[in-house]
Amino acid sequence: MARKNTGYGLLIDYEYCTGCHACEIACAQEYDWPAGMGGMRVTEMIQQLPNDKAYLAYLPFPTELCILCAGRTAKGMKPACVQTCMSACMKHGRVEDLAKEINKPRMALFVPK
Repeated sequence: MARKNTGYGLLIDYEYCTGCHACEIACAQEYDWPAGMGGMRVTEMIQQLPNDKAYLAYLPFPTELCILCAGRTAKGMKPACVQTCMSACMKHGRVEDLAKEINKPRMALFVPK
């Protein structure tokens, strides 16, 4: 499926992701993806700290299948992942506006091809 960069993107603040996987489920339901496929994936990362403690982080990221829910956004709706994100760590909008909101290292801006 061909994609066109429309000037819109997805800003993800990794600091606040709780690993609920609602974004993955919403994407799979929106597009009726078979098990194991989808436009969004949440990866769990465990980092061992020097004081015998561990740091657990969740990293939501769009896959090559993500088209930012072009059908939904054309109707003025949010992408399914953004709509269902329980921690509100994802935001859809114009790339220029989202880029201005990046103010810490654990944020990433996804822009589809």
